[in-house]
Amino acid sequence: MKEPEKAEIKRLSDQLDAVNHKSQPLLEAGDMEKLGELQKEKQKLEEEIARLRNVRVKKLSSEAQKLQKLTFSRAITKKEQANLGALKKSVRGIVIVHPMTALGREMGLTEVTGFAKSAF
Repeated sequence: MKEPEKAEIKRLSDQLDAVNHKSQPLLEAGDMEKLGELQKEKQKLEEEIARLRNVRVKKLSSEAQKLQKLTFSRAITKKEQANLGALKKSVRGIVIVHPMTALGREMGLTEVTGFAKSAF
């Protein structure tokens, strides 16, 4: 799953880092006019990053709620994990969530879990 919000947050964070590096020499030189412009730009970037993070959290939360609504879920054994392709073919509509992904952390999972409409 590609997350455009995550990519945009990364791009804006890089820009914010560049602004922070530009501000240090201006502070030493005492150029307050340019420093003020950089501070305004920095504030805009920080606000946009915060907004995008909230959007991302809402998306993850809604996706977690959709998975919780599926009627059946259970931990995936190591043997099943070794052959996920066969598992996905045998159980149509299964969604596998790893606990180290953003969605897995959002859901509070401790092990790889599968969610499906029917028992598997």
